[in-house]
Amino acid sequence: MPIPVAERPVPIHVAERPARGLIDTSVVIDLEQLDPTRLPRELAISALTLAELAAGPHVAADAEERGVRQDRLQRTEAAFDPLPFDLDAARAYGRVYAAVASAGPKAQGPRAVDLLIAATAAAAGLPLYTRNIADFRGLEGVVQVVAV
Repeated sequence: MPIPVAERPVPIHVAERPARGLIDTSVVIDLEQLDPTRLPRELAISALTLAELAAGPHVAADAEERGVRQDRLQRTEAAFDPLPFDLDAARAYGRVYAAVASAGPKAQGPRAVDLLIAATAAAAGLPLYTRNIADFRGLEGVVQVVAV
């Protein structure tokens, strides 16, 4: 006997994937292993991600890893038109820096580049997707950070 319409369970609405988002370097590195349904439909990267990827081959421990990193850089360059770190991003960095400074120690080293990437996302009005959510702690209210 069929279940009357009034008694049928209401399906849970699954939120639609965001139209666009900025992925950080950690996501680019693992992109082929990630479930695409956890990412926005259109992916963007920052020019700063290309800078990090360009540095990678130079610090690789051996020739094989250097080749893997160079291949990743070239495939990323071919697949994306990166968002620049422009005047709007520079202004957004002030908000990013202030949020992080009020939440804890000063950003230094690699985390400083992460915050520049976050500023690029904030300036573009895009959520930021990362594998390293802890790198972006303190940015609530400045940019939406999504762990993947």
